[in-house]
Amino acid sequence: MPPVQTVPAGTFPKNEINPKEDLYKISVTTNFVQIPVLVKDKQGRRVDGLLPKDFTVLENGKEQKLSYFTSDPFQLSVAILLDVGMADVAVQKVNQTYSALLGAFSPYDEVALYTYSTAVSQVTDFTGHPERLSGTLESMKLVRGRNSGPPVLGGPLGPQGPTVNGIPVGGPSPQVNTPPREDHVLNDAILRAALDLSKRDRTRRKVIFVISDGRELGSKAGYTDVLHVLETQGIQVKAVVVDSGVPGFRQLEKIHLPQHGNKIPFVRGQGYSNILPKYTNATGGGDVFTEVSRNSIEEAYAQITSEARNQYTLGYNPKAIASGSAYRTIEVLVHRKSLDVYSKAGYFPIPAAH
Repeated sequence: MPPVQTVPAGTFPKNEINPKEDLYKISVTTNFVQIPVLVKDKQGRRVDGLLPKDFTVLENGKEQKLSYFTSDPFQLSVAILLDVGMADVAVQKVNQTYSALLGAFSPYDEVALYTYSTAVSQVTDFTGHPERLSGTLESMKLVRGRNSGPPVLGGPLGPQGPTVNGIPVGGPSPQVNTPPREDHVLNDAILRAALDLSKRDRTRRKVIFVISDGRELGSKAGYTDVLHVLETQGIQVKAVVVDSGVPGFRQLEKIHLPQHGNKIPFVRGQGYSNILPKYTNATGGGDVFTEVSRNSIEEAYAQITSEARNQYTLGYNPKAIASGSAYRTIEVLVHRKSLDVYSKAGYFPIPAAH
């Protein structure tokens, strides 16, 4: 693993194209498009040392002139989403990795913790004090996940009383038992975190870090609406899937899926099956990490935060938009062979002032 780089508090990454220009001194009526870009080789290692001339950015298929470029690390604002509706064996495995999760962040990052299953709860607000987060995570070790295996609805271990030929003793009709619905409101959790991140300092890189079994079921918010918020606010989604219960998820997460206009596969009884890869691909978060062992989960934490902090950052000023806010696609090209490039799929521009 490459060393985790940090940035001094109160400083900004330097613009290597125009060193005297500050990234954040921009007109409020001008769209400045900022694109974090992650570049990896075929072995999955981050590629450093690229220059502005190595990149080409296309917006709606048209080349854009870069006005900003840096490879300096950014401070992070991170919302951690912990799925407590996973099987208990998975939840307990994650519980043993919290010290490594804390160690993945620098002193200049700020982190908030959320949990979700049938509902979303914010456990801590954004804080840059590791001791506060450490105490909260220590208490989280008492949280239990769902019981493994199908619910018991009959037989001597079932919830019903004694029966004769299916009819309860002393009752006039057979007793019908149905399993409780298990919701996994991943969309709602990402939306809640995105709305909170939108209020954080714009000079920070904003990341939603999901630790889950990869399922989505029962959310009020839809994928398209949540993605709109993420792309408008420039938020990346990164994820670790632990002991996924979704058939074929390991294969799905390796596929670079189109982000707009495609149908999301639905797994009966388990909800939508490839939501996380779609979110990470659309927002430039890279591949979903599907991990089994405690060590691999801990290594994924370090890699995810390092990649989020140490990406290339490209910027350009598109032409002003007279009216409307039609979605604009973005494609980032690197002029070297055998490299994988991860960046957001597009954005919704702000209409020009009249």
